[in-house]
This record gives sequence, structure tokens and C-alpha cells, in this order.
Amino acid sequence: MATLKYSEQLADVEAAKNLGLLPEEFDRIKEILGRTPNFTEVSIFSVMWSEHCSYKNSITWLKTLPKDGPHMLAKAGEENAGLVDIGDGLACCFKIESHNHPSAIEPYQGAATGVGGINRDIFTMGARPIAQLNSLRFGDLSSAKTQWLLKGVVKGIGDYGNAFGIPTVGGEVFFDECYNVNPLVNAMSVGIVKQGETVSATSYGAGNPVFIVGSSTGKDGIAGAAFASKDLTEDSAKDLPSVQVGDPFQEKLLLEATLEVIKTGAVVGMQDMGAAGITCSTSEMSAKGEHGMNIWLHKVPTRQAGMHPFEILLSESQERMLVVVEKGKEDLVKAVFDKWDLNCEQIGEVTTGDRLKYYMNDELVADVPAGVLVLGGGAPVYKRDYKEPAYYAESKMFDINSVFEPTDLKPIMQFLAKHPNLASKRWVYNQYDSMVGTINMSTNKPSDAAIVNIKGSKKGLAMTVDCNARYVNADPEIGCAIAVSEAARNIVCSGGIPSAVTNCLNFGNPYNPEVYWQFVGAIKGMSSACLKFQTPVTGGNVSFYNQSSYEGPVFPTPTIGMIGILEDKGLQTTLDFKNEGDTIYLIGESKNDISSSEYLYSFCKVKNSPAPYFNLDTEYNVQQAIKSVIKYKLINSAHDISDGGLFMNLLESAMVNNLGFEINTEISIRKDAFLFGEAQSRVVVSASESNKLKLETELKKENVQFIKLGTVKGKSVIIDAVNYGTVSDYKHSFDTSIEGYMN
Repeated sequence: MATLKYSEQLADVEAAKNLGLLPEEFDRIKEILGRTPNFTEVSIFSVMWSEHCSYKNSITWLKTLPKDGPHMLAKAGEENAGLVDIGDGLACCFKIESHNHPSAIEPYQGAATGVGGINRDIFTMGARPIAQLNSLRFGDLSSAKTQWLLKGVVKGIGDYGNAFGIPTVGGEVFFDECYNVNPLVNAMSVGIVKQGETVSATSYGAGNPVFIVGSSTGKDGIAGAAFASKDLTEDSAKDLPSVQVGDPFQEKLLLEATLEVIKTGAVVGMQDMGAAGITCSTSEMSAKGEHGMNIWLHKVPTRQAGMHPFEILLSESQERMLVVVEKGKEDLVKAVFDKWDLNCEQIGEVTTGDRLKYYMNDELVADVPAGVLVLGGGAPVYKRDYKEPAYYAESKMFDINSVFEPTDLKPIMQFLAKHPNLASKRWVYNQYDSMVGTINMSTNKPSDAAIVNIKGSKKGLAMTVDCNARYVNADPEIGCAIAVSEAARNIVCSGGIPSAVTNCLNFGNPYNPEVYWQFVGAIKGMSSACLKFQTPVTGGNVSFYNQSSYEGPVFPTPTIGMIGILEDKGLQTTLDFKNEGDTIYLIGESKNDISSSEYLYSFCKVKNSPAPYFNLDTEYNVQQAIKSVIKYKLINSAHDISDGGLFMNLLESAMVNNLGFEINTEISIRKDAFLFGEAQSRVVVSASESNKLKLETELKKENVQFIKLGTVKGKSVIIDAVNYGTVSDYKHSFDTSIEGYMN
């Protein structure tokens, strides 16, 4: 019996369901095409209409996020990454994305290719990556599986980033049992480009040639987008072919070749081949440019012989780009990629209309309209039902008086100083090269945000990633507003001005109404805070299905990546105490509140309580005050109070130079709330004797509450005249906590 041609291998509803499509979506595909699709065509729709590519369950709410701000050059959805004006004719290009499911199955390659993919999003726009950050979530650190995942992810990030030559300048690591099965790996990249020299991910000009450049195409990562759009199960390890394999040295060549080819003036448009590979880049570029393409799949350089059309189309092999070139300038492009010893093969041409026609030799194996595949085109859009979970109402019943007020504080201090969520992450960051390129200004000068030098300018860039997922789980709207506010607070405390946001929205299954309630609440909280701080959302990533079939969803984790501008590098402000005798001030109002603190959750074992106290107007006013005292150079250090409360704040400032402190607690609230509570909108600063009066005058002028907390003094931790031990002893516990688990 003769083998059917690819175009004759018609799909049915069962095949569509196996590829992750709903029966009604299969019916819609038949309606769009006016016929029954073949298997290759259904495969195309399955990845482009997957949650990972189409955002079909989130786009309605994502459209409500603020997109306008004082520095915007490219709004969310317009380009591969956000673009903001940083002055001096320069722009900052930045984005954060997840690689959660691949990292759960194969942590080394999952994390490594996440780093590679996010960097390609930056340099495909013509920007040179200058810094990387990451936000990582893992389960119980005492478990062997978590240790295996952590080792693999950190090594993957380190090996790829170090070899690629971009410094990792900041990040966060958080542990909770809810991430036991499904870790979160969010990677952020930041680049700089001259304004007017960016390239768009578009296609136009009938007859213009289409090139694939970079690595060859293999069977790794096939249907990775669909894999990321379903729950993890005990059988997920069988999806290992959906995990890509990265090559940082190839990516370095691709970076240099890409930036060089842009200078030839031959490039019409360019896009990274990330999720859904050739399928995604051809459809998105065509839809944006309102043109079609003829693509010849047999001309794609492959690593394996005999690859089927759907495999070539859906492969997510790394270090590849799609480039549309101005007709007649092909030789200019080929010469650049030949110089860098990279594939550069013409695989198609731009056409009029909107049809994407994919050929294998002489056979038309798929014929689909570009517009219906993409976000904002004809891809499905759903607005899911949502309902408040029972735990939310129960959390509101928490009463601080139900927790015994401790009389001996030292055991709590010792516990917090070595808790993995609060202790030093040096075991992690020592595996990253933070100084390659000599632009990192915060490695030896610790600050709340990372500070990166802009060469040839008096300015610097401030950047951070923030999210306390426990707060978001307790109250999604307040918790996400806190995540944005803390990111802004970190930038302000470092001397910067918040500019714009990218986000990585990690949630469970959107078909679960309680999960969707968390998502909707987080979007509302993000919107309110971003509007307040004039930090528009430039784009990012939605990652649903972060749950397992047997442990349920992870904490809702809307990671906020924020960029700020340091107008004058001389205003960089660090968190460390500088001089014995400096006065310590607490700016902001302490509350009789221990809700959702690490102290309450981990030490007291109370798992369900509200989000900590937060008021957005108060937060804004405190940040404005910090900007003023930094501008007038009235303080020697600034450090925001966040996880671990005031005690951890003071300890972190003290440990850098082994300078102790002596403070008095506020008697109007419980001592544990004052020291370990995580009520928001508070910053600790230190000031020289000569600046005390000026500082207090400025704070009164700014109309914010503050108290004189104590003094930088000696080598010990002294609170209310009680000596709780030396700073060096706490530092030993702080520095060796995670290493104790991993060695």
C-alpha cells in the first residue's frame, strides 16, 4: 500500500486532543481552513494556540495592564522585548521569561536554554546584552530531589551565562514545599542599544528572501510550547525530547553575527526562534508585516536525516534566528554569517496576502493564514470563571494574639539568620560570573538593586527581580502590588528612579477557578502599583500549569523585573553601615503585624495569615522621601525592610563591614512584630553626625514618619541594652546555611 503524502494525512478530533487542542478549537480550525486539516497543519495550530504562545486564557486581563510611561519606546506586544529611553541617545531593552517545565525534567539544560532564549530576545532587536538576573523557586531544601534540581539549575545558568560572557548581577532564590515538584526558573536579560538602531520582528516586501541562520535544526524541543501548557505528571519525564539543548559558544557567535549583519542595512526584520520554532517566527513576523511566506522545509539545515515536516516546524533547537532580507542584498548577509562560521540558508520568500505555505520538496504540506495563528489575531481568547478560595476568608481570621509573644528573642534571631530563604545565596551566585565585561557596579558595593555601568555616561542602570509569593498567595491583589512596590523600593534605595516593568506570571492551571482568581487579583494589584510608580509593563511571559497532578498548584508567583535609571553614578547608595557612630533611622511606620512573615510561617508554623500591612500611598511617599535624601547626599546607607523584617535588615547592613548596632524597640507594639514583622513601606538609613539635622528636616518636609532607631556601634547586636551576640557569629550562620545542605 502506497504511503500517504503529508498533505493527505488528515487529522481528526482525537489527534487534535492528543496535541492539546480542545474539540471546539479543532472545529474552529476546520472552519478557518474550509476543510479538514492535515496532521502537519494541526501540529502548527497546536503550538500556536497553546497557552504558552497564544495566552488564550490570560490576554483579556493582560490588556488591562498599564502600557504608557515617561520613558517608553516600545509598548507591550510591539516587539520581542521592552524598550525604554535611558537618555544620551540610548535605549534599554529588557525582558523576563520562564523555563519552568523543562527545568523540572532536565534542570541543567532547562535552565541553560532559558538563559539562551531570553538573551536572543534582546539581541534579535539589535541590543547588546549587558546583564542577566534570575528568580528561582524550589521545594524543601532538605530533600534530595530539591538539591538535585538546585544544583542542575544553578550550574545550567552559570555554565551558559559564563560562557556566553554576560554577567549575572542579581536575583532571588526562595524555598517552599509547594515547589517540590514544579520549580520555577525565571530568567531576565537586559541590553543596551542606540536609539534608531533597533530591528523589528516583522516581514514585508514581496519577493524578499527569508533566511534561517545559526545552528542546525534537530529533534530537541519539539512541541516544547505545548509541553509548557499542561500540568506536570509522573509521566512528564517521557517528554524529555521537549527539552532543548543549548550551546553558549554558538550563541556568542550568533550574537556577534547578528549585531554585525544589522549594520549592513540589509535586514528587513528578524526574530529569535524560541517557543514553536520556525512555526512561531514565520507566523508572527508575517502577521505583523501583513504579508505571507513560502517556506521550503527541505532547505532547512538539520542535524538528523529524514525529519518530518512537523518536526522541522515545531523543533525548538536553540541558537537559531529567522531573518528577512532586502532582495539583492543576500550576499552581504551571507558574508557576515560565513565569517562567523554559522549556517545562513535561504528557506523561503515573502509573498503578498497572508498565507503561510510550507513545502517539503515539491509537496505543499501545510497552507494556513498567518493572522489566525497569533496573539491578537484569530487565536482563541477565553475569560475563565474564577472564585475566591476558602483559605482566603480563613486567613482573615488570623489574630496576632493567638501567637505567644516570645520573651527570648535570640533563638528566633539565630533561626532567621540561617533560614535558606533569608541566608546568603553565595553558594548560588559564586557559580555565576558577575564581573565579566567590568560593568557591574554592585558586586563589591552591595545595594538593594543591581547597578550596572553605562560606559561613557554619568548614568547607570538599576535593575531587580522581586516577588514574595507567600504574600501573593495570602492576598493576590495586595501581594502583587507589594512585589511591584518592593522592586521600586529596591531601585530607589540604590539611588535610581524606577522606569518600567517586565513580568513573569507563574500560576497553576487556569481552568481551576481558584487559580484564576489568584491570577486576576495579581493583575489588578500589578496595575494599581505600576500606575502609581509610572512603571508601565513592557511585556514578559505568562506561565500557567505550574502544578503537579498530586501536589497541586505552586504559590501564585508573579515575578516583577524592574529597570531604573541612575541619573548620576555618584548617587549610587549601598546598604552597608559605613562608620561607627553613625545614627540609624527607621523611615516609615511599624505596625503590630507579623502576618505572612518568615517568622510566623517558618518559626511559629502558622501557614495561613493575611498579607502583611501595606498602603500604596504610604509606600509612594516613603519612596519619594528616600529619593530626596539621596539626592541631597544626606545618608550613608539605605536598605529596605522586607523578608525577615527589621532584624534581618539591620543584620545585612552590619555584616558587610562587621559593624555592630545598638537600637531600642518601639514600645507601642509587640517586640516580635517590631523586629520580625514584614509590614511594608519601611526603609532603614544611616547618617553621619554632621547630616542628622538636615536629614530630619528633609524627612519632616516630606511628611513621612521616622524614628531615631539607634547607632552603628561595636561588633555586636544590642537591642534594648541586651547583647544578642556578635555580628560575626550571625554572619557565619548566614554564609554557610545553604552550603550546609549542598556540600
